[in-house]
Amino acid sequence: LQKLIHLLQATDDPLIQEQALITLSNSAAFSVNQDIIRNLDGLSVIGGMLSDSVPKVKEKALNALNNLSMNIKNQEEIQVYITQVCRNLESAPLNSDLQLAALRLLTNMLVTSDYHHKMINSIPCFLHLLSEGTERTQIQVLKVLVNLSANTAMTKHLLGAQV
Repeated sequence: LQKLIHLLQATDDPLIQEQALITLSNSAAFSVNQDIIRNLDGLSVIGGMLSDSVPKVKEKALNALNNLSMNIKNQEEIQVYITQVCRNLESAPLNSDLQLAALRLLTNMLVTSDYHHKMINSIPCFLHLLSEGTERTQIQVLKVLVNLSANTAMTKHLLGAQV
C-alpha cells in the first residue's frame, strides 16, 4: 500500500495512476486497509488526484475515496474534498462514469448529517441531474437526496432550490 501511494505521488502517467488507484480502491474493501491507507497519508494523496485533468484518473480517485469512506475517521479527512467532488460532479459530462462515481461518494458521505451543510450549493445540480439524467444517474441522485432529506435542517434548502 505504501508503494502504491508513493507511486501515485511519483508518476504523471495517467495509465499508471489509474491502475494504482484501482488497486488502492480494491484494497480499501478491507477495513484494516482503510486504516493503513489513512495512516500512510493516502487519503490526501488520493484526494489530490481529484484535481487531475484526466477524467478517468478523477473517476478512479473518487472510487477509491468511496471505498475508503466506509470508515468514520476516513470520512473526517475525506470531507475536506466534498466541495471539489461537487465541482467535479457539476462539470462532468451528463451520465458519465465520473458523475456516477462522484454521486456514490457523496451518498456515503451523507449517511450522517455531519457534512450535509457542504452540499447546499449543489442541490440545484442534484435536481437538474434528477430531471435530465438517465435512470442510473437518477437512482444515484435519489440516494443523495434521500440522505439529505433525513436532516430536517436541509428541508428549506431542498424545497427552496432553484432548478
